[in-house]
Amino acid sequence: MKIAIHKKENDFSSKWIRYCVENNVEYKIVNCYSNSIVEDTADCDALMWHFNQANPKDYLFAKELLYSLQMGGKVVFPDFNTAWHFDDKVGQKYLLESIAAPLVPSYVFYDKETAMEWANDTTFPKVFKLRRGAGSSHVKLAESRTEAVKLIKKAFGKGFSLYDKFSNLKERWSKFRRGKTNILNVLKGVIRLGYTTEFARTAGRERGYVYFQEFIPGNDYDIRVIVIDGKAFAIKRLVRENDFRASGSGSVLYEKHHFNEETVRLSFEIAEKLKSQSLAIDFVYKNGEPMIVELSYGFIKEVYYTCEGYWDNKLNWHKGPFDAQGWMVESVLKEIKGKKGGTYNV
Repeated sequence: MKIAIHKKENDFSSKWIRYCVENNVEYKIVNCYSNSIVEDTADCDALMWHFNQANPKDYLFAKELLYSLQMGGKVVFPDFNTAWHFDDKVGQKYLLESIAAPLVPSYVFYDKETAMEWANDTTFPKVFKLRRGAGSSHVKLAESRTEAVKLIKKAFGKGFSLYDKFSNLKERWSKFRRGKTNILNVLKGVIRLGYTTEFARTAGRERGYVYFQEFIPGNDYDIRVIVIDGKAFAIKRLVRENDFRASGSGSVLYEKHHFNEETVRLSFEIAEKLKSQSLAIDFVYKNGEPMIVELSYGFIKEVYYTCEGYWDNKLNWHKGPFDAQGWMVESVLKEIKGKKGGTYNV
């Protein structure tokens, strides 16, 4: 068995490679941006690529390449079930509704008139989101009909840039005030007011639809549970000061007592239904019941090194450090072996 790995700084690939070296798994470094990538992976059983939704080159073709190789018979990570809905909140709405998962009530409209009718009849506040964007970027609280109408008009007018320069500067300033960055980073945000990013230019403006979710009050944190290969771990993210958003806040708690087993059990159930290789689920709570905000397949690996342990799919707790990226390699090896008519023991 041989795995092709696209190597990049600060992603999952370094841990994948370390696992392969330490466990005598044959691997090959490849460049997914190469015109000959299909030929380059011909001698491999699988391709693993931790693509980034904010990388302009990845945005252009990552899913298309992975799914093409999957259709050609290779095992890929992430595969179609894992990643087609990645960075697509509208797609996630339909997906979660289709499996009757407890999604925060969500509303999407594809024409201005219908959106306006809804805004006239609904209650506020509502949470406005773009289909794309991570770390709470492009997430705003529409506290009134007037604010919602303004967002609707923009959505069906000039649209939204995927780089919100003013929110970016505000976020840098907030982190500076909390001692999580330096003044130089804030000054970079000021300079960026004068131009957009390469990614925003490549992706173009988001327009022609508008997406809202119900605002669930009383949550000063969210819970993220990540399920990989029958194992799960979790973090608790506190909301920003004077804000309602938790994703990207940088304030994280790890102790096991912060997480209830019902949320973990539900996470395993959803991951199984979606047939996902890696699934990060963000939860808030209404009357004590977990409700899903959104999904992802990837995450910043360093944030989770402090986790106290993990659950198996029987909800048994395993205290101590673990290798989440190693689990990804193991799942790929199992799938390769399954295709070849055997089993892979780890």
